[in-house]
Amino acid sequence: MYTRETSMEQDVERAAVRFVCDLFERNRTLSSGPVINEPTAAALDEIEHRGIPAEGRELEDVVAEMEHDIIGYGYNADHARFMGFVPGPTSAISWLGDMIAAGYNRHAGSVANYPAGHAVEKGLIGWLCAKAGFPAETASGTFVSGGSMANFTALIAARDTILDEEDWGRAVAYVSDQTHSSNAKALRMIGVTDARIRIIPTDGAYRMKTDELASAIAADRAAGLAPFVVIASAGTTNTGSVDPLREIAAVCRAEGLWMHVDGAFGASVLLTRYRDMLDGVELADSLSWDAHKWLFQTYSCSMLLVRDEHTLLKSFSAHPEYLKDLEDDADLVNPWDLGPELTRPARGLKLWFTLQVMGEKGMADCIEHGFTLARWAEDELRQTPDAEVVAPAQMAMVNFRFAPEGLSEEELDELNLRVSRCMLESGYAGVFTTELGGKKVLRICAIHPRTSEDEMRETVRRLAAYAREEAAAMRA
Repeated sequence: MYTRETSMEQDVERAAVRFVCDLFERNRTLSSGPVINEPTAAALDEIEHRGIPAEGRELEDVVAEMEHDIIGYGYNADHARFMGFVPGPTSAISWLGDMIAAGYNRHAGSVANYPAGHAVEKGLIGWLCAKAGFPAETASGTFVSGGSMANFTALIAARDTILDEEDWGRAVAYVSDQTHSSNAKALRMIGVTDARIRIIPTDGAYRMKTDELASAIAADRAAGLAPFVVIASAGTTNTGSVDPLREIAAVCRAEGLWMHVDGAFGASVLLTRYRDMLDGVELADSLSWDAHKWLFQTYSCSMLLVRDEHTLLKSFSAHPEYLKDLEDDADLVNPWDLGPELTRPARGLKLWFTLQVMGEKGMADCIEHGFTLARWAEDELRQTPDAEVVAPAQMAMVNFRFAPEGLSEEELDELNLRVSRCMLESGYAGVFTTELGGKKVLRICAIHPRTSEDEMRETVRRLAAYAREEAAAMRA
C-alpha cells in the first residue's frame, strides 16, 4: 500500500495527533457517561472472527476500529463513579510519561542499554525503600508488571534464602483468609501445594490472628515440615485491612521465617499522613507495591522492594556468555539481575515523571481523598434505613449490605447481588459484591481523586432505592 516508508510515517504522525486530541476530549466527558460500555454478543463474535487481511488496510480505518469497536468497550475504570476494583483511575501525567518512554522503546534490562533511565529507576527505588523504612545500606528492588509478579518474585527469594534446596519439598507458607489470591498462585508456581499453604483465620477487623499463626508454625515444625514464609497484607482487597505487621514480624524473627508484605494497594499510604497504619512494615523482608493502583499509573507498573539486595541477586543473577559485553563491571547490578525478566520495558519512568510533576504532596493529597470518600460513604450508609455496615471505612473501602426485615439470609444475599446489578445496568456507578463472614456484601472502593462528595452520597442513595425496589419485588 505504501510505496515509501516516509508516507507511512507521515500517516502515523497524523493519526497519532488526531488520536491524542480525541482521547483528551473523551476523558473530559467520560464521567458524565455510563461506567460500563457493554458490547453485544454479535459485535464480539464479529471482532473475534474478522481474521487478518492479505493486504493491509487504510490506517485511519484501523485506528477508528481499534478505538471505537475494541478498546472502547468494557469497564471505564477512569470514570469518577467506578468504585468496583482496586486498579483504578489513570493520571494523564502518567499516560504522557508512558507515551514518552514507549516512544523511545528502551530495553530496560541493563544499564548499558538504559543508563540514565536506570539511574532514575534506581533513585526512585531508593526513595520508595526509604518510605517503607528499609535500611538504606542494603535495600533495593525492581519494577515488575504487577502485584502478582511482585509477589511471585518475592516468594522465590524467600524460598531461596530461607530453605536449602533439599527442603523445598517440605516447604510451608502462611497466609490469612483475606490474603490476595495471587500469593497462592505464586506459591503453587514455586512448588508449594495447597496442602502446604496454611490459611490463618482473621479477627473481627479481618486481620491475621498472630496467636494462631504461631501455633500453626509450631505444629508444622513438629510434623517435620519446613515453614519458610508468612505473607501479611497491608490493605486487603476486600476491606483495606492491615494485618498486625509488628506482631507478625516478631513471630517471623523468632522462627527464622521470611516476612513478605503484600502492599499492592495499601503501601501507597506510606506517602500520606496515615502512614502509621502500616506500622511494622519496616521490619519486613519484602514489600510489593502497585503503582497502577493507588499511585494512578497506567498499566503496568509495580514495585518489589527488599531490605537486602543480595536476596534478589542470589535467585536471579545469571551471566550467560551472550551478555558478557554488557557486564564488564563486576560490581554492576543490572535490572535483569533482580528479577525474572531479561527484556523489560522502562516501567519506572512514568512513575518518576508523575512524581516530578505532582510532587510528593500532590500525590499524597490524591491518595488521602480516597480515605475521605470512604468516610462520606459510611456516613451516608449509617443514615440509611436497612443499610448495615459490615466493615467500616478503612483506607478507601467500605463494605455494607442492605438487610431489610422479613428476608432470609439467602434472600439477603440475592437482594444485594440484585442491587449491584441494578446499579451497573443503570450506568451511574460501578459497585460490585464480595463475601465477608459468609455473607454477600456490597463493596465500595473509592480511590478516584476527582469523585465528589455529592457523587458518593448519591451513589449510596441510589443503591438504597434499588434495595427497596428489589426487596418489594422479592416479597411480592
